[in-house]
Amino acid sequence: MNVKLIIFFLILVIFVCLLINHAVSIIPQNQVGMVSTLGKFSKKIEPGFHLILPFITHVDRVDLAQVPLKLNEQSVISKDNAEVIISLSLNYHVTDPYKFTFENADSVQSMIQQSRAHLRGIIGTMDLNEVLNGTERINAALSKELGSITDSYGVNVDRINIDTIQPTPEIQESMNKQINATREREAAIAKAEGEARSIELTNKAKNDALIATAEANAQAARVAADAEAYRISQENEILCKTSKQYLAAQNIEAFAKLANSSANTVVIPTSVSDSLGQIMTFGELVKQKKED
Repeated sequence: MNVKLIIFFLILVIFVCLLINHAVSIIPQNQVGMVSTLGKFSKKIEPGFHLILPFITHVDRVDLAQVPLKLNEQSVISKDNAEVIISLSLNYHVTDPYKFTFENADSVQSMIQQSRAHLRGIIGTMDLNEVLNGTERINAALSKELGSITDSYGVNVDRINIDTIQPTPEIQESMNKQINATREREAAIAKAEGEARSIELTNKAKNDALIATAEANAQAARVAADAEAYRISQENEILCKTSKQYLAAQNIEAFAKLANSSANTVVIPTSVSDSLGQIMTFGELVKQKKED
């Protein structure tokens, strides 16, 4: 066989293969094909087998399935000038293949840049403590901001998540010192409050004891006073019931003893002598007493 003929057939086969390769387009499931003719968009083709004009048309395949994307760690500054390192991840899917392919040179990269910019803006309005404890708030704010922007890129952010929020070593060391100082201050306050409470209870116990003793003494004094009052009342009652002659007899007996004594003179008070005049004479009473 002629060598030139063989070369011709080889070239023909290669051409046919290239022609078939450029004329046939197979679009997988969950993808669409964006067909450009002579550099201009002409149509969108769905999943399946398609014949296209070779060499003058080009098909860009766009994946419509949800895509997970993990962003690199990012350093941001909080409202109180604390630096933190944040790791961010998100899930997105293409909503408009035309915008995704023709209106942006790199929609995914644009979405990433917007995510980073909005994250810096959100963190800049929050204190460090709010950042460390506000993961859900940051996620919600980012989703809201990106939702109004990424539509122009032909994509939608389905989920965004803050993976890690880590202060820089310097900030972490400062936080540890602050935590230790807070713990020591709380321990000192608790100790002082305990001592104050102990003193308060001790003083209360002493005061209660003094009050109890005073009340007991007062009760005893009241009982003694009541007893004395009762005694005096009884004596007065008995004296009121005693006859005047009995009292005069008692006086005479006392004077009789004085008369029998070695004393030469007996002084009788006027009040006594007056009372004696109301009964028997003094001599008769003495005599009667002796006879008795």
